[in-house]
Amino acid sequence: MNTTPPCNGSSLGLLFRQVRDAMWARMEAELAASGHDLNFSQYITLKTLAHGPAGVTELARAAYLHPGAMTRLLDKLEERGLLAREAVVGDRRALQIVLSEAGRAMWEDISPSAQRVHDTAMAHLSDTERSELIRLLSQVRDNLAAQD
Repeated sequence: MNTTPPCNGSSLGLLFRQVRDAMWARMEAELAASGHDLNFSQYITLKTLAHGPAGVTELARAAYLHPGAMTRLLDKLEERGLLAREAVVGDRRALQIVLSEAGRAMWEDISPSAQRVHDTAMAHLSDTERSELIRLLSQVRDNLAAQD
């Protein structure tokens, strides 16, 4: 007999938050184990920049940070030599953020960490269960994002 209470809206949101927080904490632990002093937001910033230059607003959105907080995060990563700010050709007022060589090297070293966290999160689930979980979570996300 299943004694787990039904999941109401409040506990569903709490469960989503707990999963997110656990994923972020596991990612930070993976990074620390790899010898890298990065938090989750810094990891997401490097991941985003590994795909090409980006603006501060785009990076803030990807890392779920306010643009002011993103600027401070970028300052710290720039001080460590992991990225650079460059002028956008044709718009002297605009800046784009790019990975430096050191940032690209760090990305190459830390990118497998995400796969290890993913594998840990999906452990003990069959391929069918994994696919169903992703499908269901995508549906919940889409339901919540739907315009009325």
